[in-house]
Amino acid sequence: MTRVGSRKWLRWLPAAAVPAVIAAGALAGSLPARAGDPLPAKTPEQVLQLIAQHRSPALSGTLEQSSELGLPELPKTGPGTDSPNAWLELLTGPHTARVYLDGPANARIQVMDRLAERNAVRHGNELWFYNSKDNTASHVQVPAENRGDVKGPAVTPDQLASMFLAKIDSSTEVTVGADVQVAGRAAYNLVLTPKSGATLVSSVAVAVDGRTGLPLGVQVRARGQGEPAFGVAYTNLTLGAPDASVFTFSPPPGATVKEVPAPERKAGTEHRTPPAKDSTHKPAVTGSGWDSVIAFPAGTAGPASDTSALLQQAAAPVQGGRLLSTALVNVLVLDDGRVVAGSVPVERLQAVAAQK
Repeated sequence: MTRVGSRKWLRWLPAAAVPAVIAAGALAGSLPARAGDPLPAKTPEQVLQLIAQHRSPALSGTLEQSSELGLPELPKTGPGTDSPNAWLELLTGPHTARVYLDGPANARIQVMDRLAERNAVRHGNELWFYNSKDNTASHVQVPAENRGDVKGPAVTPDQLASMFLAKIDSSTEVTVGADVQVAGRAAYNLVLTPKSGATLVSSVAVAVDGRTGLPLGVQVRARGQGEPAFGVAYTNLTLGAPDASVFTFSPPPGATVKEVPAPERKAGTEHRTPPAKDSTHKPAVTGSGWDSVIAFPAGTAGPASDTSALLQQAAAPVQGGRLLSTALVNVLVLDDGRVVAGSVPVERLQAVAAQK
């Protein structure tokens, strides 16, 4: 195996909201263990360059997700696409999804539950979220000038790999393991191992297609667990643009459709006065790399936040607040309204909270 030297891949920036922290720790994927025909040997730097050279993919395929996060059962808030649980439930248990991609402006993911199907579709500036369980849909139409701010709905190994590769710095050992087979394709096995013993993350493995550089799967292991804590990878894959009709969505007859206002233009655009700087609601980061902790002041999310209410219900009582604990991420919701989160043990979160 070979190590990466002082060269950095990307600078890691902590997540800006608690749900993003949870997703960042959770959404990753499993890899088949059997290797096929050997690929030409590459150093970690060469595999990173292979990833960097691949372009926005055009493909269709099936993703399989597995989860051993140890998440508590999410409280029931009712069906529908507006429920905070509707998509957070995808962080727990096994799931199968069909994925269709054609560049950055066209994406569709179909999550196949046992008795229902959920769809997230982006076609240009049109965004749809649909749940067949109760035949409800949400629709967002983003103005043309805001299209660049809109991200596609599909969470793919490509997107997840980018997130984890952005963590590479001097706190990470990077190696290339034995080749793996993913969706019948030979892939390099790029392994990221935190050097710190204070993080809950044991390692992250990214399966990189040996021909195209496309990440085919991501696997995250937690310390002390035999099986991957969370995994997603393609089980079959066809490269090439899907039929354009896949990205055209119309609600089924009788569906309840909610029109959601488009997100506001980011600060800095013309005819808009930038807001006054408010340091009281700026999150603070303690430490660096994999064992960093991010703290959100009281009132950051607002008292009416559905996600904050969900965290309060799902978290267990601990000294000074409530704790949402997973194998990879801990989130401490303090009695004074502050939120402290990180891929570290709860004792470190409590120590950071005590410093404020």
